[in-house]
Amino acid sequence: MADKIFENNQVSIAGEVANAFTFSHEVFGEGFYLFDVIVKRLSDAVDIIPVMVSERLIDVKQDYTGKYAEIIGQFRSYNRHEENKNKLVLSVFARDIKIVDQLSENVKTNYIFLDGYVCKPPVYRKTPLGREIADILLAVNRPYGKSDYIPCISWGRNARYAETFAVGGHVQIWGRIQSREYQKKISETEFEKRIAYEVSVSKLEYLDEY
Repeated sequence: MADKIFENNQVSIAGEVANAFTFSHEVFGEGFYLFDVIVKRLSDAVDIIPVMVSERLIDVKQDYTGKYAEIIGQFRSYNRHEENKNKLVLSVFARDIKIVDQLSENVKTNYIFLDGYVCKPPVYRKTPLGREIADILLAVNRPYGKSDYIPCISWGRNARYAETFAVGGHVQIWGRIQSREYQKKISETEFEKRIAYEVSVSKLEYLDEY
C-alpha cells in the first residue's frame, strides 16, 4: 500500500554532499534535517539540490561534506510565510540514503517522475534568445489529503503542447530537478540573489480521463 502512494512522485539524485546537516523541524519527536547535494549535469554546470532527511535514516551529528550521497525519495513543497506572503519551499524528501566514497556506476544522478494535475493555466513564452518555454505548476497528491506543488518548465515542442493543457488536467512528467539563480528586487536600488528549484521536463504526457 505504502509504495503505491509514492509511485506518483519518484526522485533519484546522487552527488557530492555540500555541507553539514542543519535542523529543519520536528514531527512527533522525529527530527528532520536539511543539507545540499551538488549534482553534475552532462555539461560542466551543476545543480545544488536541497535534501530533507530524518535523523532516523542517518547519523545527523556526522559531517559528510565532500563524500557522496545516493538518495531515493520525493520532491516536496511547503509554504513558508515570509515578508507578508507565502513562499513555496522545495526539497527532496529522502526515503532512502546511502553515503559512499564514490558514486555507483548505474546510479541515476538526477531523475524525477511526477504524476499530477495542472494547477493554473500553463504560461508559454519565448526567452530573449528565442527558446520556447512553458511553465506548468503541478499538484501531486500525497496521503492524508495533502499535495505538493511543483513548478515544471518544458521546452520547444513540449512547451507548445503544454500551453494546451487545461487546469485540472492529468499530466505525467519525466525530467530532472534543476537549481537556477535569479536576482530578486528588494528595493529600487537593491537586488538579492535567490535560488529557484524546478523540474526541467524531458518528456510529458497528457492523460485523457474517460
